[in-house]
Amino acid sequence: MVETYVTFALYLVFMISVGVYFFFKSKSVSDYLLGGRGIGSWVTALSAQASDMSGWLLMGLPGAIYLAGIGEVWIAIGLGLGTLLNWLIVAPRLRVYTEKTNSMTLAAFFSKRFKDPTGCLRVFSAIITLFFFTIYAASGLNATGNLFEEMFNIPYSYAVIIGAAVLLIYTFLGGYLAVCWTDLFQGFLMFFALIAIPFFAYKYAGGAEAITTAMQNKGLTNSLIPQADNTILAVAGIFSAAAWGFGYFGQPHILVRFMSIKSVKLLPKTITIAMIWVIFSLAAAVFIGFVAMPLFPGLDKQSCEKVFIYMVRNKEIFNPWLGGVMLAAILAAIMSTIDSQLLVSSTTLTEDFYKFLHVDASQKVLMQMSRMFVVLITAVACGLALMRTETIFSLVKFAWGGFGAAFGPVVLMSLYSRKTSWQSAFAGMILGTATMLGWYVLGFGKYMYEIVPGFLCGLVTIAVMNKFFPQKDQKIIDEFDEVVCNAKILK
Repeated sequence: MVETYVTFALYLVFMISVGVYFFFKSKSVSDYLLGGRGIGSWVTALSAQASDMSGWLLMGLPGAIYLAGIGEVWIAIGLGLGTLLNWLIVAPRLRVYTEKTNSMTLAAFFSKRFKDPTGCLRVFSAIITLFFFTIYAASGLNATGNLFEEMFNIPYSYAVIIGAAVLLIYTFLGGYLAVCWTDLFQGFLMFFALIAIPFFAYKYAGGAEAITTAMQNKGLTNSLIPQADNTILAVAGIFSAAAWGFGYFGQPHILVRFMSIKSVKLLPKTITIAMIWVIFSLAAAVFIGFVAMPLFPGLDKQSCEKVFIYMVRNKEIFNPWLGGVMLAAILAAIMSTIDSQLLVSSTTLTEDFYKFLHVDASQKVLMQMSRMFVVLITAVACGLALMRTETIFSLVKFAWGGFGAAFGPVVLMSLYSRKTSWQSAFAGMILGTATMLGWYVLGFGKYMYEIVPGFLCGLVTIAVMNKFFPQKDQKIIDEFDEVVCNAKILK
């Protein structure tokens, strides 16, 4: 146990040290909130993917595979395809467009892209961002609580508060640069742990034969077709799981990485790095879920999300020092997402509310407000996490679906439709969000993930509204054409 304490202490000291270092490097609001748009390929790629996957990759996804079997693999497939499409079709144009419009948040981008005279797009986008990110951050603190509770045998509430305090310190001090550089380190650590865990645990679990037997004992098959009462429900299950990929187009904490990369010319290299990380990490997380079946039979819905921890703590598989490093990887996964969410939420409050109301605010005041908002969002998310009413997976699923339905269609149409107007974008955002929430509240999510009807409704709404309210401002159309020309990087 001493080895684990030492490993964790070193890890936490390192995170805080990075925050202190970048405290002196962040000279402006742009530096603090977007890294001055000067981030390189490796940092962009690994920080994007580490903040994307979070603790659910090491805990939630293996737990879902453990419960439902190979049918849940479609989640990983959908995420892999969604990641690739996001880098290929969103990253280049969003990078150029946000610089052209001098936007540091999605809310600001939507408002400036469509020249919304009412401010409705910006305010509603900011509200959605804060709502879903608070829930998303709560899922991360939930995972932190589970990790510390299991490892150090301390009360869940204390564990959540400790994790929140560490996150708050380095995010508060170093801002975006600290978040990205810690995510780079955390991305490497997550990758190492994800590959090593199933490699060592597979033989100890008894190999393929033991896994097959464990699946049979749980009533699971080795088919990619989910178990369902009929073919229609089975196909719906596949599409519902793979539809996680739709969510990528609307995730602010991922899209902000596209905004901050130094140049679109770096994207081909960045995409290669990101996709190698994603493919191997998702495959390893799925494999962990299978290996856990014979190792830990009979786990319930809550405890199955701890199979990674159980494997690491088994001294017959890992020595304590290496186990401490593996457990630090879980914390790395959790922190790499929450820090991004806290910072994007702070950026939204600073840029889309405070600065919107105080146009003449100085750089010093904006920096102070940004840090204050980091504290505020952390406190609210911590309060939700302390309730401990949902699993990590369910919280992430809800927030992911909300962002995908609300922002995904608007992002795509803003980047690929010359004739989309602010009226169309606003209508699509409202109806996409309302459909997603309604589908969830009515309980239809057991048949189809709520992101699907929400995303499709938003997309169709924008397309239909464009017939009645097409873009007529020639300056906006010319700006669109200029961005499209400058964003062509893959020939």
